[in-house]
Amino acid sequence: MHFNTGQLTGNFVPDNDSSNSSDMSQSDSDDTSSDISLDSDTDTESSEGPSNADITHDSLAPGSSGEALTLNEDEEEDETVKAIIRSKQLHRSHPPTITLEDFIVDICFHPQNDMIAVANILGDVMLYKYTNEETELVSSIELHLKACRDIEFDHDGKILFSTAKDLSIMMTDVETEKLVRLYENAHEQPVYTMSILGEHTFATGDDDGVVKLWDIRQKGNTPVFSIKQMEDYVSAMITNRDNKYLVCASGDGSLTTFNIPAKKLHIQSEEYEEELLCLGLFKSETKILSATSKGKMYVFNWGEFGLHSDEFPSLTKKALNCMIPITENIVITGGEDGILRATSLFPHHNLGVVGQHNFPIEALDINRDGTLIASSSHNNDIKFWNVEYLETLNTSERIKGGKQKQMKHNLPSSKVDNASDFFADL
Repeated sequence: MHFNTGQLTGNFVPDNDSSNSSDMSQSDSDDTSSDISLDSDTDTESSEGPSNADITHDSLAPGSSGEALTLNEDEEEDETVKAIIRSKQLHRSHPPTITLEDFIVDICFHPQNDMIAVANILGDVMLYKYTNEETELVSSIELHLKACRDIEFDHDGKILFSTAKDLSIMMTDVETEKLVRLYENAHEQPVYTMSILGEHTFATGDDDGVVKLWDIRQKGNTPVFSIKQMEDYVSAMITNRDNKYLVCASGDGSLTTFNIPAKKLHIQSEEYEEELLCLGLFKSETKILSATSKGKMYVFNWGEFGLHSDEFPSLTKKALNCMIPITENIVITGGEDGILRATSLFPHHNLGVVGQHNFPIEALDINRDGTLIASSSHNNDIKFWNVEYLETLNTSERIKGGKQKQMKHNLPSSKVDNASDFFADL
């Protein structure tokens, strides 16, 4: 989550409305048969012709007037009904869009279940269950007095960690929705970001560049250590499986690394000309990728945090607010231009557009099996994208054509938009 600016659900479910279309189609069919029967009765009364049963049977025979009548009615069928029927026949590979009334600050997939948590600017957290056909609000928890900043599940999904502008950190039992622990006034400034490090430890960074490490086994609200080395907000934090180094990106343009066991500063990079906004691990945790407020991406070797080893030119001059590693070599970024892009890192080249929002993208997350990503934007919406195809994508094949064509190239996920878009063909 990257909260860069100041700080219910109306889902359209095609299958539900498709069932209505089935009723409507049945109604049309019933009306047709009624008209045919009435005409047959009239014919029977006016002549010595065949019986009602014979007329009804003959009227539905090929080439009969009854068939013509049915075809005419089908041609005049309401276009909305046709669209709904078509939508039911489409194979959906991702859940429909979730839209909220309030600004969405962060999103987080549950690590075990088909569920996603959504935090808003009011300090509330909503839990949604999802399938490819629908999303369902199962819980709305009022947690913080001010805007949420970050939400994270623990590793088994039983506890939800949340931070907010009210300076507090909360641990909530997901099943009972009861508060397990409250760190009141955990920082002197609002907590900007948080990272779950292990079963018992997590780290937080605030608007003033202060980083704190917490151990939930300790009593009280005292952190394991507290360090201030950055001059601006802590935008992102990351570590590897060893949990030796905590790497932090900052709005002051520096990459700052702390030695966790030694509880001290390890190294701080040179200051870059732009804000470092997000971080990701790649190549079996040997590479760190950082994206900036000017759309650039810098690669650092793990253990060599003082200076980047590679720099990738930007496809956009606008900020890249968030990123998600999809494979050891592919990253998806989202930013101010509202576009989700997939990029191969080694060799470096743009793979194409994964999806798009109408407004800047605020947060990204990936589900437990790596097949779905979710993105939220300033339009108060959450869109889902199926990115399973990226697991087998040949990243060595470049898109033919110049840079402009590569930038506009759309990947499979971008061709399948969300549920309500079937109205577009009306």
